[in-house]
Amino acid sequence: MPVLDIILWPFKTTAFTFAGTTTSWGEVAGFVTGALCVWLVARQNAWNWPIGILNNLAFLVLFATSGLYADSGLQVVYVVLALYGWWAWLRGGVQHTPLPVSRTTRAQWVWLLAAGVAGTLLLVWVLTTFSNSTVPWADAVTTVLSLLATWGQTRKKVECWWLWIAADVIYVPLYAYKDLWLTAILYVGFMALCVLGLRNWTKSLRADERDRVMAG
Repeated sequence: MPVLDIILWPFKTTAFTFAGTTTSWGEVAGFVTGALCVWLVARQNAWNWPIGILNNLAFLVLFATSGLYADSGLQVVYVVLALYGWWAWLRGGVQHTPLPVSRTTRAQWVWLLAAGVAGTLLLVWVLTTFSNSTVPWADAVTTVLSLLATWGQTRKKVECWWLWIAADVIYVPLYAYKDLWLTAILYVGFMALCVLGLRNWTKSLRADERDRVMAG
């Protein structure tokens, strides 16, 4: 059997059918690894990064076979960012200590806004010019929001959770439109986990800020 057929087999094989819509084993794998990854991020557990890489590989194929080309290509970038994030969480703090939670600075927000607008416009042009995407704007906006959120996640910026929530609000109807119902349900769960992550990270940030005030 050719290697490509082996890779695509889970995404062509039905795991179950619900309300007339089939769900592949590949989508099930993306569901399980994705849920575990976000739960670990919310708990500031560095094991989220290798689990996340497995999730990226599953979604890379799933989205490519569903016509979500920007989201598929995004998974490659996610893998690179995951390798960096894994190192940063463990060794990216002062004197190579674990990285603490921090706030996004005003200068960083300006950079993120500029990158977000430019990245969205560029992706829309690429998708409309070089692909048969039926959802170029939604695909582009969610891709850019996810990239910005992932950067914040690698640096433990508490506001990254708001970016994830914004992306998930668009992802849920987008995946439903593409008949990726299990993935749409997963992203509803992601929003709940994002709220948990925002709560936990904010609590950790405030505790660190109190400790610094008491120490100073």
